[in-house]
Amino acid sequence: MHKFLIFLLIATACVSSPKKQAQMNELASHAWAELQEQTLASVILDVRTTEEFESGYIKGAMHLDIRGGADFLASIEKLDKSKSYFVYCRSGARSGQACQLMSQMGFSAVYNLEGGVLAWEGDLEE
Repeated sequence: MHKFLIFLLIATACVSSPKKQAQMNELASHAWAELQEQTLASVILDVRTTEEFESGYIKGAMHLDIRGGADFLASIEKLDKSKSYFVYCRSGARSGQACQLMSQMGFSAVYNLEGGVLAWEGDLEE
């Protein structure tokens, strides 16, 4: 399934669409948290594995494992595309992929947590 998701990302990136696509934004943890708090219709989305999610997550996060392949895609398709999504994973790579995919699927605003939950936790310790 993971190979399918990578193929889908590459294939959709190569197709130009007449629709205006949302810009994926990389934000440092403080900016990400501040914007999320100020955004009325926002959703925090954790795309890590179930095991990672169960070990701790950002308060209020919805969990959708990006490694779920078709199940992940089906779950993303059901989300309200007009809301703002604040997406994170462990280090920012998987959430970056999820944000790109969501942008290509027509979501209006997606924000990737730069450095992932590792950066988030590091900033909390400072």
